[in-house]
Amino acid sequence: MREETHERLKEIKRSFRSMMNGPVSQSMRDKGTAYKINWGVAFPALKRMADTYGKDYELAIELWKEDIRECKILATLIMPPAEMLPEIVDIWMEQTPTQEMVEMAALNLYQYLDFAPVLAYRWMASDKVFEQIAAYQILGRLFMRKMEPNERGINEFLDQAVVALQSEHMGVRHVAYNCIIRFADMGEMYETIARKAVKSAGLADI
Repeated sequence: MREETHERLKEIKRSFRSMMNGPVSQSMRDKGTAYKINWGVAFPALKRMADTYGKDYELAIELWKEDIRECKILATLIMPPAEMLPEIVDIWMEQTPTQEMVEMAALNLYQYLDFAPVLAYRWMASDKVFEQIAAYQILGRLFMRKMEPNERGINEFLDQAVVALQSEHMGVRHVAYNCIIRFADMGEMYETIARKAVKSAGLADI
């Protein structure tokens, strides 16, 4: 690690103490959100901090290594998407400790990767809850940006999403439902296809 990065990391970690929100931190612990250290810092404050430091690959890598909630969130904001390699994504996903962090990584970083659609479709078919949640978070954002899948992609998405709607995990059901809504919002044709897929599975209409 370069000395400059080391100093920045120390500076960031020191700054969290003055930004600590005790009640939020305690509430997250009470709900089972486990981090070694959790300062309870609000996302807007972390976003402003990330804007100050700018995109920095080496700093993002070092921040992610810390078992501190705020460091990991900052890492997802500071990592330059163009420099994020697939093997690093896999490592980060394996090391993701909570659903909150899955959602942060997907929304702040993964949706902007050049290989985001490939990543989403791979994770969508996974049996791992966090990977499924990330997949639908990514796809939902891509649909919101009117990135339309091809026919094969549509069929694969709806087949997997309908299964996800019946998942035992509430988080998976929730993101899959929201993702189908985003898909339907792309236009009348997409809405019709989505309604038909959901209805044929015997599920409640979207």
